[in-house]
Amino acid sequence: MMSKILSALFAGSVFGVGLSLSAMVDPNKIINFLDITGHWDPSLLFVLGGAVMVTLVLYRFIFAQGKPVFDNDFQLPSVLKIDAKLLMGSSLFGIGWGLIGYCPGPVVASLGFGLEEPFIVVGSLLAGMLLHKVLVRA
Repeated sequence: MMSKILSALFAGSVFGVGLSLSAMVDPNKIINFLDITGHWDPSLLFVLGGAVMVTLVLYRFIFAQGKPVFDNDFQLPSVLKIDAKLLMGSSLFGIGWGLIGYCPGPVVASLGFGLEEPFIVVGSLLAGMLLHKVLVRA
Protein backbone atom coordinates (compact mmCIF):
# COMPACT_ATOMS: atom_id res chain seq x y z
CA MET A 1 0.00 0.00 0.00
CA MET A 2 2.79 2.42 0.90
CA SER A 3 4.58 1.79 -2.41
CA LYS A 4 1.32 2.62 -4.25
CA ILE A 5 1.04 5.94 -2.38
CA LEU A 6 4.70 6.80 -2.93
CA SER A 7 4.41 5.91 -6.61
CA ALA A 8 1.37 8.18 -6.97
CA LEU A 9 3.18 10.98 -5.11
CA PHE A 10 6.22 10.59 -7.37
CA ALA A 11 4.13 10.52 -10.57
CA GLY A 12 2.11 13.56 -9.44
CA SER A 13 5.29 15.44 -8.55
CA VAL A 14 6.87 14.69 -11.94
CA PHE A 15 3.64 15.80 -13.62
CA GLY A 16 3.54 19.04 -11.60
CA VAL A 17 7.19 19.83 -12.34
CA GLY A 18 6.55 19.16 -16.04
CA LEU A 19 3.55 21.49 -16.00
CA SER A 20 5.62 24.19 -14.33
CA LEU A 21 8.60 23.80 -16.68
CA SER A 22 6.34 23.95 -19.74
CA ALA A 23 4.59 27.07 -18.34
CA MET A 24 1.20 25.33 -18.47
CA VAL A 25 0.56 26.76 -14.99
CA ASP A 26 0.58 30.28 -16.49
CA PRO A 27 -2.93 31.12 -17.70
CA ASN A 28 -1.56 33.84 -20.01
CA LYS A 29 0.55 31.21 -21.80
CA ILE A 30 -2.55 29.06 -22.37
CA ILE A 31 -4.73 31.96 -23.49
CA ASN A 32 -2.04 33.12 -25.93
CA PHE A 33 -1.78 29.58 -27.30
CA LEU A 34 -5.54 29.49 -27.87
CA ASP A 35 -5.61 33.01 -29.40
CA ILE A 36 -4.76 32.04 -32.98
CA THR A 37 -5.97 35.36 -34.40
CA GLY A 38 -4.11 37.61 -31.97
CA HIS A 39 -0.90 37.12 -29.98
CA TRP A 40 -0.62 33.42 -30.81
CA ASP A 41 2.13 31.57 -28.95
CA PRO A 42 2.71 28.18 -30.62
CA SER A 43 5.31 27.00 -28.07
CA LEU A 44 2.85 24.66 -26.32
CA LEU A 45 2.78 22.60 -29.51
CA PHE A 46 6.15 21.22 -28.32
CA VAL A 47 4.53 20.15 -25.03
CA LEU A 48 1.71 18.48 -26.94
CA GLY A 49 4.15 16.85 -29.35
CA GLY A 50 6.26 15.52 -26.49
CA ALA A 51 3.20 14.02 -24.80
CA VAL A 52 2.03 12.39 -28.02
CA MET A 53 5.48 10.92 -28.69
CA VAL A 54 5.77 9.43 -25.18
CA THR A 55 2.28 7.95 -25.53
CA LEU A 56 3.01 6.48 -28.96
CA VAL A 57 6.17 4.82 -27.70
CA LEU A 58 4.92 3.52 -24.33
CA TYR A 59 1.20 2.79 -24.91
CA ARG A 60 1.63 -0.67 -26.44
CA PHE A 61 4.45 -1.58 -24.05
CA ILE A 62 2.37 -0.76 -20.96
CA PHE A 63 -0.71 -2.67 -22.14
CA ALA A 64 1.48 -5.62 -23.17
CA GLN A 65 2.29 -6.10 -19.46
CA GLY A 66 -1.24 -7.48 -19.00
CA LYS A 67 -2.08 -5.46 -15.90
CA PRO A 68 -0.96 -2.29 -14.12
CA VAL A 69 1.72 -2.48 -11.44
CA PHE A 70 -0.58 -1.49 -8.55
CA ASP A 71 -3.97 -2.85 -9.66
CA ASN A 72 -5.55 -6.02 -11.02
CA ASP A 73 -6.93 -4.51 -14.24
CA PHE A 74 -6.58 -1.40 -16.37
CA GLN A 75 -9.40 1.02 -15.60
CA LEU A 76 -10.72 1.85 -19.08
CA PRO A 77 -14.01 3.52 -20.00
CA SER A 78 -16.84 1.11 -20.67
CA VAL A 79 -19.00 3.60 -22.58
CA LEU A 80 -17.50 4.35 -25.99
CA LYS A 81 -20.35 6.24 -27.68
CA ILE A 82 -20.34 9.96 -28.29
CA ASP A 83 -23.52 11.36 -26.77
CA ALA A 84 -24.97 14.71 -25.70
CA LYS A 85 -23.52 14.44 -22.18
CA LEU A 86 -20.01 13.92 -23.55
CA LEU A 87 -20.34 16.78 -26.04
CA MET A 88 -21.78 19.15 -23.41
CA GLY A 89 -19.14 18.26 -20.83
CA SER A 90 -16.23 18.60 -23.24
CA SER A 91 -17.63 21.89 -24.54
CA LEU A 92 -17.93 23.31 -21.02
CA PHE A 93 -14.41 22.10 -20.26
CA GLY A 94 -13.01 23.78 -23.38
CA ILE A 95 -14.91 27.02 -22.84
CA GLY A 96 -13.78 27.21 -19.22
CA TRP A 97 -10.19 26.48 -20.16
CA GLY A 98 -10.24 29.11 -22.88
CA LEU A 99 -11.82 31.77 -20.65
CA ILE A 100 -9.56 31.42 -17.63
CA GLY A 101 -6.49 29.67 -19.03
CA TYR A 102 -6.45 26.94 -16.39
CA CYS A 103 -6.87 23.23 -17.00
CA PRO A 104 -7.60 21.13 -13.86
CA GLY A 105 -4.10 19.60 -13.65
CA PRO A 106 -2.16 22.84 -13.99
CA VAL A 107 -4.49 24.75 -11.66
CA VAL A 108 -3.87 22.19 -8.90
CA ALA A 109 -0.12 22.52 -9.53
CA SER A 110 -0.55 26.32 -9.35
CA LEU A 111 -1.90 26.12 -5.80
CA GLY A 112 1.69 25.82 -4.61
CA PHE A 113 2.49 29.33 -5.85
CA GLY A 114 0.20 30.87 -3.21
CA LEU A 115 -1.77 33.00 -5.67
CA GLU A 116 -5.45 33.72 -5.05
CA GLU A 117 -6.78 32.90 -8.53
CA PRO A 118 -5.95 29.15 -8.53
CA PHE A 119 -7.80 28.74 -5.21
CA ILE A 120 -10.88 30.41 -6.71
CA VAL A 121 -10.69 28.14 -9.77
CA VAL A 122 -10.26 24.96 -7.68
CA GLY A 123 -13.16 26.05 -5.44
CA SER A 124 -15.28 26.56 -8.55
CA LEU A 125 -14.28 23.14 -9.90
CA LEU A 126 -15.26 21.50 -6.63
CA ALA A 127 -18.57 23.40 -6.55
CA GLY A 128 -19.28 22.30 -10.13
CA MET A 129 -18.55 18.66 -9.29
CA LEU A 130 -20.84 18.85 -6.26
CA LEU A 131 -23.58 20.49 -8.36
CA HIS A 132 -23.25 17.72 -10.97
CA LYS A 133 -23.50 15.07 -8.26
CA VAL A 134 -26.69 16.69 -6.92
CA LEU A 135 -28.26 17.14 -10.37
CA VAL A 136 -27.45 13.63 -11.58
CA ARG A 137 -29.08 12.16 -8.46
CA ALA A 138 -32.26 14.16 -9.04
